[in-house]
Amino acid sequence: MSTEVTVPVLGESITEATLGEWLKKPGDAVKADEPIASLETDKVSIEVPSPVAGVMGQQVVKVGDTVNVGAVIASIEAGGAVSAPTSAAVSATAGQQAPAAERTGDGLSPTLSPSVRRLVLEKGVDPSTIKGSGKDGRLTRDDVLGAPAAAPKSEPSPAAASVTAAAPIAVTGERGEERVRITRLRQTVARRLKEAQNTAALLTTFNDVDMTAVIEARTKYKDLFEKKHGVRLGFMGFFVKAACQALRDIPNVNAQIDGDEIVYHDYADISVAVSAPNGLVVPVIRDAQEMSVAQIEKTIGDFGARAKAGTLTMDDMKGGTFTISNGGVFGSLMSTPIINPPQSAVLGLHRIEDRAVVRDGQVVVRPMMYLALSYDHRLIDGREAVTFLVALKNAIEDPTRLLIDL
Repeated sequence: MSTEVTVPVLGESITEATLGEWLKKPGDAVKADEPIASLETDKVSIEVPSPVAGVMGQQVVKVGDTVNVGAVIASIEAGGAVSAPTSAAVSATAGQQAPAAERTGDGLSPTLSPSVRRLVLEKGVDPSTIKGSGKDGRLTRDDVLGAPAAAPKSEPSPAAASVTAAAPIAVTGERGEERVRITRLRQTVARRLKEAQNTAALLTTFNDVDMTAVIEARTKYKDLFEKKHGVRLGFMGFFVKAACQALRDIPNVNAQIDGDEIVYHDYADISVAVSAPNGLVVPVIRDAQEMSVAQIEKTIGDFGARAKAGTLTMDDMKGGTFTISNGGVFGSLMSTPIINPPQSAVLGLHRIEDRAVVRDGQVVVRPMMYLALSYDHRLIDGREAVTFLVALKNAIEDPTRLLIDL
């Protein structure tokens, strides 16, 4: 008896997805609700669970195929174990189990995603020694990047030594290529960014901000903050809070164009870019204007953890009235971010570095950060953009303004 596995409901207005990878092979034992495949939608990757326990049967579609909601993609056969070899074969191989590298061909678990698998091979690490932080303990790119490289063996066997010695001879100088299908998420990001460039009158305005006061406040209160709220005190909480106040004062930055109308929002749903195994995703902090710094930090921390685990949902990334992207965590000094339609503006944060500035007629060294506001000039005038950045700058350089609503 077999049970069909169908594409689940993917979210509002989402009718199709792309099969990203199979997490089980035909013949593998499967538990009820265990993921057997991952689907890529326009915004997130979604794992398809097995409806019953049994054995993985026929896989109806191939990796890269487009599937509709409700379509059959595989079957689960009745039974609780993988088909076993004959008893003679079992006895012949007892005590002589092949090492993991021989059992899987390339030494990697078959449940690794292609990008993680490639990274494991590049770093030369043993995936069985790494604790996965993803769903059901699966490895993510961050897990592999944080793992130490495998140490060379001190006394290689003669056979291994001969292989090692022969390796340089195998290098021919030929250049290889690899073709990888563009993921559905990357295709969507590319299309939306190009649409923004083609439709909006994009312009970027810059300013810089002295981070001294925020750094001092963070240093002074970070331990008490984490003890009370159970989350680390970062810089994003300050910037989101300051952005909400600036958006209230300059409402056009928080608005959007809809046909021949302007839609103003009396709330601030802040989209924040966080890192996920397959790239950056942009979940939304709902009603951020009503939140404390602690609530904002908790929400961002939760987004980050769920992004790594691959459990963010379509609803998490739906909507948003304004975006903050922090390229500084990757070392970016300055950038011109592109707006996320239908939003009209995006704030780019960058790395903090000591620079010489003039204060009260004296040249001093201060921790400075460049700010970049990209905006749709059809809706937002230069004066409004500059005023927004100045309001943000004033709040960060004097955080007391955030407490007394100035």
